[in-house]
Amino acid sequence: MKIVCIGGGPGGLYFAISMKLRNPAYEITVVEQNKPHDTFGWGIVFSDQTLENLQLNDPESAETIRKSFAYWDDIDVHIHGKVIRSGGHGFIGIGRLRLITILQERAAELGIKQVFETQVENSDNYENYDLVVASDGINSKIRTQHAAHFQPDIDLRRNKFIWLGTHKLFEAFTFIFIKTEHGWIWAHAYRFADDLSTFIVECEPETWNALGFEDMSKEEAIGFLESLFADYLDANPLMENAKHLRGSSVWMNFPRVTCKHWYHQNIVLLGDAVHTAHFSIGSGTKLAFEDGISLAESIHQNSNLADAFKCYQDEREIEVLRLQNAARNSTAWFENLPRYTDFSTTQFTYSLLTRSQRVSHENLRLRDKTWLESMECEFAENASGTAAQTPTSPMFTPFSLRKMKLVNRVAVSPMAMYSAEDGTVSDFHLVHYGSRALGGAGLIFTEMTHVSKEARITPSCTGMYKEEHRQGWKRIVDFVHQQSQAKIALQLGHAGPKGSTKIMWEGQDTALEEGWPIVGPSAVPYKDQIPHVLTKAEMREIQNQFVKAVQLAEECDFDMLEFHCGHGYLFSAFITPLSNKRTDEYGGSLANRMRYPLEVFQAIRSVWPEQKPISVRISAHDWVEGGVDDEEAVLIAKMFYEAGADIINVSSGQTNINEKPVFGRMFQTPFSDRIRNEAKVPTIAVGAIFETDHVNSIIAAGRADLCCLARPHLSNPYWTLHAAARQNHLEQAWPVQYLAGKRQLEVNTQRALQMGTLI
Repeated sequence: MKIVCIGGGPGGLYFAISMKLRNPAYEITVVEQNKPHDTFGWGIVFSDQTLENLQLNDPESAETIRKSFAYWDDIDVHIHGKVIRSGGHGFIGIGRLRLITILQERAAELGIKQVFETQVENSDNYENYDLVVASDGINSKIRTQHAAHFQPDIDLRRNKFIWLGTHKLFEAFTFIFIKTEHGWIWAHAYRFADDLSTFIVECEPETWNALGFEDMSKEEAIGFLESLFADYLDANPLMENAKHLRGSSVWMNFPRVTCKHWYHQNIVLLGDAVHTAHFSIGSGTKLAFEDGISLAESIHQNSNLADAFKCYQDEREIEVLRLQNAARNSTAWFENLPRYTDFSTTQFTYSLLTRSQRVSHENLRLRDKTWLESMECEFAENASGTAAQTPTSPMFTPFSLRKMKLVNRVAVSPMAMYSAEDGTVSDFHLVHYGSRALGGAGLIFTEMTHVSKEARITPSCTGMYKEEHRQGWKRIVDFVHQQSQAKIALQLGHAGPKGSTKIMWEGQDTALEEGWPIVGPSAVPYKDQIPHVLTKAEMREIQNQFVKAVQLAEECDFDMLEFHCGHGYLFSAFITPLSNKRTDEYGGSLANRMRYPLEVFQAIRSVWPEQKPISVRISAHDWVEGGVDDEEAVLIAKMFYEAGADIINVSSGQTNINEKPVFGRMFQTPFSDRIRNEAKVPTIAVGAIFETDHVNSIIAAGRADLCCLARPHLSNPYWTLHAAARQNHLEQAWPVQYLAGKRQLEVNTQRALQMGTLI
């Protein structure tokens, strides 16, 4: 087989080596635009796992690479004149030039032809090759030439960065955050050789512009940065090796590259040409190496290129997606740095370390138990107002809203049970809510409970508009208060355009054969039913129904209310422009779309006791172009907060049948993070939160104040008690009737953890 690799960076060279090792008879050529032993950039960061993969693939080059690595264990974070150090992180660094040299020499040993100083604009000159590997980097000419087939998506990120080097040796991976009169600017610095460190400087575009970098020459910019970071450089200069860049172009915006298709005919993309991962997680070269191994092995194992290419993309796509998702989270954290700079230095560091969601709370404990426990103590002290004698998991710290005090940060999500009779709760609901209160959660939300018969989603939904409803709910509230430490909140809502449907297991969102008229802000259906357009008089009537329901809820002694303004129900339908097409004062601008939800909320707040809190559930993103997005969600949350809401329950979607959400672990938490730290409004995170690690990481990093868990509580009402046993939180209260089981669970759980047998 005759193979050409266009681009002689680490990915192209390593594929060529991997392929030659599998079949020495292959004729392989690597074409590179630079001179031999020449490259742009400074140090590259690896993980131990990457090195193991290289060792299995080519022990000879892996050993040479290993001998050239710089190793370090710590991360230092400099901010507000303080430095926080945590250990156990296990980084490996190597100079990009040194790595390229090793690979070039190994390729030469194997008989791989290398052509230098050759700029390849397209693949047309290589039609006589059996295989063309486009490893020509972020700005791939081959990808551009065949863009119609590869279907690339290139997202140019907003922050500016410059990749520099210095002789100052940073013994830890070092983050330096400096506040200037024009905003924050920071450095990612690490040693990669005996005499050299990488020094990447990054800032928001607004800061970059205000500091005047656009009008500076390369030399002026570097001189400015030397002065700015002088306290950390110890008189060592900053250096650049981007000879191809002039003036302000030495500053770059990172392009996030994805491709729908990785191959076309006999051409296949590899490394940065097909996908990128932001430098803040240091995985670009790792991905390129692993692409090279996978592609070589796929070709070796398959008799034709089409099958090999498919195997290659199928194998690599999932792993790449995982890393790109992590990189996306990391990128977003740095792009929104000012959200977190008011945190304590400890919490700021925690937020930084967990920004990608690849590093969790317990993972940090494995890395540096002492540091994490000091963080836990500080967090617990801030939460309780008293000195912490022992470390406490963040999820088991208290939290208060007005006069309501929660014993922990775990909440049972509102979950429709579709089991009421004419709106009245039954023994099922008593057992359902009662068991979850006994299970240790700090806060229990009821399912969405409706303010009239016509406000229901289904005929089996709960209500709060009759005396029988009040009596049924009072029985449940009394049980929760008498038998547990949990607080219970009544979620009130109106189905609006999503009403008069079958219960979920009979056909979710399917209209009843003989239902009731549904209403909405406009005649826009959610699915099949066209709602009646509410008149102002009808809107006032619904408002009065909410007031009555709130008064009944107070008679039940609920601890808290939640006003449901999400998921496409009535008030959500008013908020999103996708369903609100009104031309009066209740439609159009956000202020107008929010007018009716705020009017009803204020009416609720006026009759609900001052000492009791109210939360508002919103859909922070419609997942449809032209709908509510996370930027508008910040404004929505602030409006409710200023009107008297105490906390925002941040969900998303379910507002439009054409939504295209991006699912994943904790996928809605970024919306909560933004609202909490940009709008300065307390939040509840919800959505694919199912592990104690998730809860602890979210709470400790300041991404939310509470976490709602739904499915985990459906499968295990005692999820919180089990979570406490896993974390050896012996202070967790148990029902006195169950105390005999408490010690046994704690002992058995800790024994299983020590033996590594706990699933």
